[in-house]
Amino acid sequence: MKILFVCTGNTCRSPMAEVILKHKQIDNVEVRSAGIYAMPNAEMSAHAQQVVDEANMTQQHLATQLSITEMEWADLILTMTTAHKDTIIANYPHAERKVFTLKEYTGAGSTGNVVDPYGGSIAIYKETFAEITELVERLVKKIEEN
Repeated sequence: MKILFVCTGNTCRSPMAEVILKHKQIDNVEVRSAGIYAMPNAEMSAHAQQVVDEANMTQQHLATQLSITEMEWADLILTMTTAHKDTIIANYPHAERKVFTLKEYTGAGSTGNVVDPYGGSIAIYKETFAEITELVERLVKKIEEN
């Protein structure tokens, strides 16, 4: 299964989700992340990198712009907000069947968004990391059930 996490700039939420899921080392699961408005090759935000490092999940990350290549690669596309989902479906209508918000797919609420910590304090990044970790745990359970 190929899972693509998507957020806005691919420097905070989606790379954190990617790192968390990769750290689970699930057989037959590949993970990538991308941003709808990413600056290609931008580094993970300093606070996001710090939170990931503190969790002993260090990984090199460079931002990837969402493109048709990533869309076609993925079996499942999980966005951080309903706005991300709507933007993807508007631009790639053929992918609608495989695009969900992370909260929708994991049963944590169809309208909930993962808060964007960009520009916030380290505390906000830690809260977002904890939220994404919980959602990824739900995702892993769902993958293992199928």
